[in-house]
Amino acid sequence: MQAPTLDDPDDLSFKLEREAFARAPDRSFDVSREERRLLGVEAARGRRKVVSYDPGRRRLKGWPGAQDEGEAVKAMLARFASWASDLVRDLAPSYAGRIELARASYRPRRIEDAPLSWRKDDRRLHLDAFRTRPVGGRRILRLFANVDAERERVWDLGEDFTRHARRFLPLTRPATPGVPTLLAAVGATKAVRTPYDQLMLQIHDLAKSDEGYQRTSRLRQETFEPGETWLAFTDQIPHAVVAGRMMLEQTFYLPVDALHDEQRSPLRILEHLTGRSLV
Repeated sequence: MQAPTLDDPDDLSFKLEREAFARAPDRSFDVSREERRLLGVEAARGRRKVVSYDPGRRRLKGWPGAQDEGEAVKAMLARFASWASDLVRDLAPSYAGRIELARASYRPRRIEDAPLSWRKDDRRLHLDAFRTRPVGGRRILRLFANVDAERERVWDLGEDFTRHARRFLPLTRPATPGVPTLLAAVGATKAVRTPYDQLMLQIHDLAKSDEGYQRTSRLRQETFEPGETWLAFTDQIPHAVVAGRMMLEQTFYLPVDALHDEQRSPLRILEHLTGRSLV
């Protein structure tokens, strides 16, 4: 049974569902002196966009340094994943028991120095959609922590999801029959892409590649101080990183029936706009 759509000042989930974005005031992840040194070493190298940690498999991916350094970073990301899980349960207790822990990551590079392809360039406004990990309609909730001791991290935020979807839906195309199943069978994706995943990937790419949209659709800017923590439904609010480096991120998945109002979800909005079931 769906919970009533009422506001609760002690539960951040209501604000997240309305606005897709919320700060977590006075909540900072503690980084030791040695961990900060290691994070700074990789930031100075400037070679990696993402160092990721899979909590389920306890596996670190993308650390290019020495093995002992990698083990220390792995331990830190495991601690961060646990801390982030506890924080989400504390700030959004109505999601407890339904939220699924996914990957944690460290984003070392100065975003200003990231000459990436348009598809991988997080300086461009976009919604999150995972190319190899289809979500099948689940929400993507991400917790971010600016662990740079000196520099702010700055985001631009864009239009609401419905307007964004209306802008790009006419340009999308259905998947070629059989291709999503084939991609999963050969291991190119972790599961079969649903029509929802297909639409979200296309909307992601269409937005990032549209120069006119990128120039004119940045509606407001948010600045995050060193040590600050924030959360966002990154499948719902277009966002772009303008400045910063050394950020930790934890991804969670949430089924739409765990929401207070699932009609606000990208899945239900896209189903309404297309007139068909997408999962």
